[in-house]
Amino acid sequence: IHINAFNFPVWGMLEKIAVNLLAGVPAIVKPATVTCYLTEVVFREIIASGILPEGALQLLCGSAGDLLDHVHSQDVITFTGSATTGLLLKSHPRVLAESVPFNMEADSLNCMVLAPDVKPGDAEWDIFIKEVRKEMTTKAGQKCTAVRRIFVPVNRMEDVWKAMKTSLDQTTIGNPLNEKVRMGSLAGQQQRREVKQQVQKLLASSQIIYGSMDHVDVIDANAEKGAFISPLLLMNEHPFTSDEPHEVEAFGPVSTLMPYRTMEEVIELSKKGKGSLCSTIVTADDNLAREYVLGAATHHGRLLVLNKDCAKESTGHGSPLPLLVHGGPGRAGGGEEMGGVRGVKHYMQRVALQGSPTTITAITNVYQPHAEGKDPGTHPFRKYFEELQIGDQLVTEKRLITSEDIDRFADLSGDHFYAHIKTTNFADTMFEQQVAHGYLIMSIAAGLFVDGYEKNPVLLNYGIDELRFTRPVYPVQRYMCVLR
Repeated sequence: IHINAFNFPVWGMLEKIAVNLLAGVPAIVKPATVTCYLTEVVFREIIASGILPEGALQLLCGSAGDLLDHVHSQDVITFTGSATTGLLLKSHPRVLAESVPFNMEADSLNCMVLAPDVKPGDAEWDIFIKEVRKEMTTKAGQKCTAVRRIFVPVNRMEDVWKAMKTSLDQTTIGNPLNEKVRMGSLAGQQQRREVKQQVQKLLASSQIIYGSMDHVDVIDANAEKGAFISPLLLMNEHPFTSDEPHEVEAFGPVSTLMPYRTMEEVIELSKKGKGSLCSTIVTADDNLAREYVLGAATHHGRLLVLNKDCAKESTGHGSPLPLLVHGGPGRAGGGEEMGGVRGVKHYMQRVALQGSPTTITAITNVYQPHAEGKDPGTHPFRKYFEELQIGDQLVTEKRLITSEDIDRFADLSGDHFYAHIKTTNFADTMFEQQVAHGYLIMSIAAGLFVDGYEKNPVLLNYGIDELRFTRPVYPVQRYMCVLR
């Protein structure tokens, strides 16, 4: 059961169902009511395409009713939205009684840090100002990864404030269909009222230094009917004694600028959010980056170190890559989304299996070391992929390894490591005598299991996983190859 937030009505559904469908698990999608009509349009196209079996995907718009009263231990619930709503659903009596897996990704008070090495005129300075503005205004700040807290060195507060004012002045607001517009409205009138209510709470210890609660200039739109709001930059000069910036989230284009004096202070301040989805530090100093990452990592799901070397190719503070885990500890929900194959495993029941290697191979269809091999009848190289059987085993003839073989391979490869030279004095070494190169043994093994010159279904050798040389091979010994 996917319970999704209003701010990603399409992508929020697709990134979740992708992994549960890969796991072979059907899903019920419950989007937020305010934007569910967008989810329904895409959902209708998916069903009409016929790419999914009947019943693999269902859509529930509006109230969920008593849906959670009917879940059981083999179900999975995912939730994206506010921490308050997530806690309410996670503590549902049926969810607790049945120990239903509950994966929550909640809003959080994400932060960006300007490191003390960065000053006006540096490339990293411009990167920081641009990134803060982008993360405040993209989707009108209606993102779970949007920046809510901005930490800068105390001696850079005025410079940052002035630079942010200049940058935010370039944000044109209005109808997104107009090419000049860079920020649209909030999701609805109710959302605007909620944002203003949260800002009022923040103003108990902060002040607005950019923007207005009551006025916004818009293009090709009506400021009131369209639920528009100005970007709001607040300043709090006492972040250690003020709780509001670290506890209250205004889910819109709202961020609070706060000072710090030392790296120890900014690490502590980043943790006062009690768990976030992401945090960014902008710095050209790798030592400062290391100090922040090691100190702050416990309280953030993802950390971005941004500088001139990676800024052009970086997806930015608010955009996790599909292979990265998206989630965070504490307030952020303690869950995770995406993460490549890890995401698929959230929808699979994992079980430990014990038995003999041969039996486990038969059950799992994955060969286990020391399992009994099977005579393939025909050389494996003469079979097509679909003809191969798990456990097919080819035992080759024996091959004598000589000192001359080792010498010739050393000359051919240029690898004259002391262990491969027969005149070496091997006293006080781990070897008894001249040792064959590991790659020589692998090359000879290839010759042992190739059975002729004729063309066959095998196209190429793609490589060998987990190749290890665990014991020395000495000359004047015979070896054979076992191919499984």
